[in-house]
Amino acid sequence: MDARGASPGPWARTEEREPCADPAPLRRPYFGDLHVHTSLSADAYIYGTRTGPRDAYGFARGEEITLSDDNEEQTRTARIDRALDFMAVTDHAEFFGEVDLCATPGSLVYDEQLCQVLRQPEPDLSQRFLATAQWLFPLGFPEPVTEHAFCATAGVDCDAAAVSVWEDIQAAAEEAYDRTSACTFTSFIGYEYTASLSGRHLHRNVIFRNEKVPAIALSYLDTFEGGVGRGLWAKLEAQCLEAGTGCEAVVIPHNSNMSGGDQFFDPADADDAARRERLERLVEIHQVKGNSECRFDQLVGAGAGTTDELCTFEIEPRPHQLPGTPVPPIDQFPTRNLVRNVLKDGLAFEQMLGVNPFRMGFTGSTDTHNANAGDVAEEGWPGIQGNEDSSPQRMIRDNMRTNPGGLTAVWAEENSRDALFAALARRETYATTGTRPVVRFFAGALTGVRCGRDDFVAQAYATGTPMGGEIGPVRGNRSPRFAVWVQKDPGTTEQPGRDLERVQVVKGWLDADGVTHERVFEVADAASGADVDRRTCTPTGSGAAELCALWEDPDFDPRQRAFYYVRVLEAPTCRWSTFVCKAAGVDPFAANCAEQAAAADPAFADCCLGEANDPFMSPIVRERAWTSPIWYRPDGPARLSARLRFGKESDVGVLDVRLRLGSG
Repeated sequence: MDARGASPGPWARTEEREPCADPAPLRRPYFGDLHVHTSLSADAYIYGTRTGPRDAYGFARGEEITLSDDNEEQTRTARIDRALDFMAVTDHAEFFGEVDLCATPGSLVYDEQLCQVLRQPEPDLSQRFLATAQWLFPLGFPEPVTEHAFCATAGVDCDAAAVSVWEDIQAAAEEAYDRTSACTFTSFIGYEYTASLSGRHLHRNVIFRNEKVPAIALSYLDTFEGGVGRGLWAKLEAQCLEAGTGCEAVVIPHNSNMSGGDQFFDPADADDAARRERLERLVEIHQVKGNSECRFDQLVGAGAGTTDELCTFEIEPRPHQLPGTPVPPIDQFPTRNLVRNVLKDGLAFEQMLGVNPFRMGFTGSTDTHNANAGDVAEEGWPGIQGNEDSSPQRMIRDNMRTNPGGLTAVWAEENSRDALFAALARRETYATTGTRPVVRFFAGALTGVRCGRDDFVAQAYATGTPMGGEIGPVRGNRSPRFAVWVQKDPGTTEQPGRDLERVQVVKGWLDADGVTHERVFEVADAASGADVDRRTCTPTGSGAAELCALWEDPDFDPRQRAFYYVRVLEAPTCRWSTFVCKAAGVDPFAANCAEQAAAADPAFADCCLGEANDPFMSPIVRERAWTSPIWYRPDGPARLSARLRFGKESDVGVLDVRLRLGSG
């Protein structure tokens, strides 16, 4: 074992492991899922999930697991079509000690009423929801009750139970981690922090670099006195980042699409903004509960701060998760539910404070509550919520607006915790809706970078900065150069990947009056007729296997702060629900779809939702990917020599970056 040997990248080894046998100095993409729940989460156990962290890691590596049927018996099975490269179990830290006590026969509280609620099979969705509410109700208050009543039972120590569960989560991750030179799989230790004030999703996943973690998983219940978000940051600083133990973490907000505009609150001052920028380097832009990039209502022809008609993709209509919540008109929808708007506001805060609190790269994940990490194929998708998805009728009736979720792609030199975490920290990541295209994105002088050349990547790294980075006026008053290169997802033998349709660059900027704007540029197009046969859901026509473009911003103003990210669109495919509906004899494309649904089962009524009658639904989807942005700062130097720290220099080393920014 080599605890502190040389690494193939700009990071130090912080753990004992064998160096990977096949490092890639110019980095390769690794695909994983950083948002996975198991039976340790109350809202998974209640719906019949009985698979734990070890099962989840096994599934990610290709093993079969069981899933709940209607009666919460474990009669269904699932297996991933392609193993993941990395994964983190992120169970709700709130009450996972109590869940374990209630699920363990013979415990002193096993027969308590709330424990019976947890274990009792509930065939009715409303009853399952009420059971979940009983367990998680305290998370909706600014000053929650920090433990359930049965924790006062003589001889019961819920805090000790939580520590025991946290230690077992760590052990499961350690058992799954491949420390050999083969480097086949990386498991991260993590958990979810789940503040849900008044139904607003203010949730965050905490992912640790290595085995050095706090003694407890710092949940909302442990940190609420410091305020939502800020309380977590303070405790992480005290018990991890500044504890001198070698502990490091990234915090990933998710489901801002259901946050009621409160996930990304205004920073109090420059210090508050800097703290957020340091800790919350990433944001989950896509998962099963919907997409958070942007929002466009196709029935009214307007968007929430956008005119981008591709922002109808996998949208959850409600602004937050409360029963009976009315959907506001598009012009009243909270704009900071949407990541693109948040990035634009970050430019304005940077202008005012000198710090951008919302400089976040992108991740995608599943948020599965079945332990089936990365199970994202549209065809044959088994769902993500136990017996809520245990039959075709339940999937359509109860979960029509969910989707299989996404994946995170990380550009790293090797598949190890240090290498992957360093990439997460520098934001060299991109999110996908579950497919696995290979996407490169660079900006800068990009001297000598040309599509089709073998040295494309080497030259781009040498004369530019990759996704997640920052540039200044690298070419004087002229636009920086941008380079994007995409290769299609090859897919599997059973389900080949779809061709590429087009590549776009999304720009946001701040004008001289402090007003933010956005524009979407088409930079590469397959110019094909690739589509999907509405009768059979089989591909028709062909697109591109590879797209590459060198681009300059025609509207570039060197005085304006801006960001740029790439959005990749694949050729159309049938949505998961279309496969389910067609198998039940209900064709979403048929003129008499409603009649077919009524004849098959009233539960299939939502099969008939589509562009003509719903703001956001379509039986056809375009899978996609989003790169982390590259930020342009007019006050950034034209030649930058920066020392970028991912932690304390003594712990993880220092990356010296010299951007060769000529006038090229």
